[in-house]
Amino acid sequence: MPSSLFTYAPAPESRSVVTLRPRYGLFVDGEFVEPRDGSTFTTVSPSSEEVLAEVAAAGPGDVDRAVAAAARAQRDTWGPMPGKERAKYLFRIARLMQERSRELAVLESMDNGKPIREARDVDVPLAAAHFFYYAGWADKLAYAGLGPSPRPIGVAGQIVPWNFPLLMAAWKLAPALAAGNTCVLKPAETTPLSALLLAEIVQQAGLPPGVVNVVTGAGDTGAALVAHPGVDKVAFTGSTEVGKAIQRTLAGSHKRLTLELGGKAANVVFDDAPLSQAVEGIVNGIFFNQGHVCCAGSRLLVQESIADAVVEALKARLETLRLGDPLDKNTDIGAINSPGQLAKIEELAGSGEADGATRWSPRCALPERGYWFPPTIFTGVAPAFRIAREEIFGPVLSVLTFRTPDEAVAKANNTTYGLSAGVWTEKGSRILWMAQHLRAGVVWANTFNRFDPTSPFGGYRESGFGREGGRHGLEAYLDA
Repeated sequence: MPSSLFTYAPAPESRSVVTLRPRYGLFVDGEFVEPRDGSTFTTVSPSSEEVLAEVAAAGPGDVDRAVAAAARAQRDTWGPMPGKERAKYLFRIARLMQERSRELAVLESMDNGKPIREARDVDVPLAAAHFFYYAGWADKLAYAGLGPSPRPIGVAGQIVPWNFPLLMAAWKLAPALAAGNTCVLKPAETTPLSALLLAEIVQQAGLPPGVVNVVTGAGDTGAALVAHPGVDKVAFTGSTEVGKAIQRTLAGSHKRLTLELGGKAANVVFDDAPLSQAVEGIVNGIFFNQGHVCCAGSRLLVQESIADAVVEALKARLETLRLGDPLDKNTDIGAINSPGQLAKIEELAGSGEADGATRWSPRCALPERGYWFPPTIFTGVAPAFRIAREEIFGPVLSVLTFRTPDEAVAKANNTTYGLSAGVWTEKGSRILWMAQHLRAGVVWANTFNRFDPTSPFGGYRESGFGREGGRHGLEAYLDA
């Protein structure tokens, strides 16, 4: 019989579940309000370059208004409220997120460019799970091992990135609220819409006015929030460069700070690893969310004896990935979030070729509109190459080899970052030895990019400090 080529028919998710407003204001003191200076910016779909909405840009006066509302709510309502009552609100937010999960997923995919499967199956469920988890802690803070009567810090200024807008908001809001703090959230300029929909959910849940405030805008808005004297705690997820600037701003102040910054994670594959499982883990480690992941396994360290086999299997697997419309349920690789990020990826990929590495991408037709970059593998990479040292934050994998476990550790730790790592081997003793010697905040064993609200996440060195998730995530928002 003649061979048949099976292809996937388009399976687009309907946009009708989302009602986009032509214009979005700021969410301050329980209401959507216009900015005082009247300035706005547009948010654009990365996959089509379509303008989705006009969004208010908060100036210093708007930030001042939001911080004042948060301070008033923390003093008068949320802070004195018994933990079991705060828990009810967090449970309500989690349930509403589940009820509106399809709407949240579609909006996140439209505004961010990520595949709908990832937004639907990872981002939204995990965001709701964080609210459920920390709701359970709200009346048990005295038993968290953080002192017999821990107290909230006060007003938390929280700045989240564009790669996981909704999930990062949940990571920060849920523990802060459970601990009795109030929040001023600043989403990324390119992805503000899911945070504004979350504000609607907060409103729908009946949260007291001022407990959660959302101020949208660019870097100036974030800088005003960080420097505001009424903010007691700053939590930032984003680039190492901006994280250092925030640390300089807060030096000598009373403010508490946690930073979750960049990474250049090593994914280490030993010769006894199950090849098919490892290949899937490598793909998930670097091509999930177009590589827009701070803990992405962007450096693949393969034991020399199996390097050729792993690379060939990896290339075969990449030939099956589907790049295209993020709202298509069959899509594996979505759009790059912005033209600026695309230019950075292209520049660093070009440096890999200039340094002498061999570049390979699967046969892949890129859409004519939008911001796109094909999944890419570099072989023949030396540790000194820029693509092995700098965070690309895109679907680009650098392959290096090693002979012994000691060499693997030396190469894995040869980075200024220290956020995550992966180890692939059948030997449990080797996993434990590697985990002990790798300088990374999170080490995955025979898997990658697995997250759970009960487990802490964070890094060392230029990957930041502090932990989010688990009992450890409460510590950043409590004064023991």
